[in-house]
Amino acid sequence: MTHADTVIDPALDDALPRASGGRVRGGRRKRLGLRVVFVAVVTALVAGLLGQFALFAHRVSTASVPETANADAIVVLTGGHARVSEAVRLLEEGRANRLLISGVHPGTTREQLAAVTASPMPLEKQSVELDRVALNTAGNAVETANWVRKNGFSSLLVVTSAYHLPRAEVELAGALPDVNLIAYPVFSKDLNLGVWYREPATMRLLIREYVKYILARLRITVQGVG
Repeated sequence: MTHADTVIDPALDDALPRASGGRVRGGRRKRLGLRVVFVAVVTALVAGLLGQFALFAHRVSTASVPETANADAIVVLTGGHARVSEAVRLLEEGRANRLLISGVHPGTTREQLAAVTASPMPLEKQSVELDRVALNTAGNAVETANWVRKNGFSSLLVVTSAYHLPRAEVELAGALPDVNLIAYPVFSKDLNLGVWYREPATMRLLIREYVKYILARLRITVQGVG
């Protein structure tokens, strides 16, 4: 039989395309399986992040003023007149003997602050100190820690907006691990946190704050490990 007359076994000839097709189908099934796993992982991560954000928003929206709001000193993190007014009121009520207003603009005077807070008493240097160095929450924590250590305070009333309080606590706890921090939330009349999920502007504010909160936690954790 010549080369030209060579005949391939029909049984073998039928098997070849099936084997090749099996490899192709197997490869497709593998890729499909990887895609399913990838989608499942991404879905789980997104669901987890949404769940954590919902917990954060719930924590902020249900924050309440502590029943016992007395401490060695008070710190208020600037960012709105309501925060400073509330801190000055707490000082006037005798909740503490000293107050630090952290993050004051360099051009702002004590007289201007007193006028803004409608305080009947002047913001005297003996009881009220102004931090003009801090530019953000991390800076607030550094300057507050320096002030607390200089004066030997062991407890601190932390006054800031309710939505800002979790991040402020994280920063201050990292800078002052041995000081008892008492969170005192301030609620803005223009911000209805109780129905944050119905108001796009409030939701965007909480999302931004949540991202900053997570980044602050990560940074402080890494610094602690290092």
